[in-house]
Amino acid sequence: MSKTFPYQFIAIEGNIGAGKTTLCHKMQGHFNCRLVLEQFTDNPFLPFFYENPERHAFTVELFFMTERHKQLQENLSQQNLFQQLIVSDYFFIKTLLFAKNNLSEEEYRLFQRLFHILNASFPKPDLLVFLHRSVDKLLENIHNRGREYEQEISPEYLKQIQDTYFEYFRTEGEVPILIIDVEQMDFQKNEDQFQLLVEAMQKSYAPGIHRLSFVS
Repeated sequence: MSKTFPYQFIAIEGNIGAGKTTLCHKMQGHFNCRLVLEQFTDNPFLPFFYENPERHAFTVELFFMTERHKQLQENLSQQNLFQQLIVSDYFFIKTLLFAKNNLSEEEYRLFQRLFHILNASFPKPDLLVFLHRSVDKLLENIHNRGREYEQEISPEYLKQIQDTYFEYFRTEGEVPILIIDVEQMDFQKNEDQFQLLVEAMQKSYAPGIHRLSFVS
């Protein structure tokens, strides 16, 4: 794994339970990169949202947006010559994608205006990696990690999130988007599988969508 990355800012994205944060932690352990990890457990409205989405959606999304903005602003404005690679387990556009999925039409219009004001100063990632798993596998992972407030997430909700991501990917023409099918992978425990992901991220990609699948 001695080869370097042709990127300075990699965003690892995926649905709930796809393994985003796990992959980021492993990359830090191997490459001493700077991590930007979403602090979702700090959102006090999240458990209420899963219980009553319509009532708490705007509050939970507004909290996420302001916290993500603060965190990315702090990290992307810093330069560290000894940690040139920044790896994040989210991309700020996630804020808008989840809001589009969760908010009413009127709430989304207001939220969208706020988002574009905050997003104006952020650079896009040099590479956006999307870890793709089936809804059944996502539900299995969510169950296994045992966060109580996540246990009522429905297959329909996960499918809506997935569709929203792919709809966005079709409109994004400035960023290389690497969609990796990790359905059969356990890169947390399997070092060979982790190395396959790393090697994929160490290649140069043109803007647009690129797909990879590793069959065990």
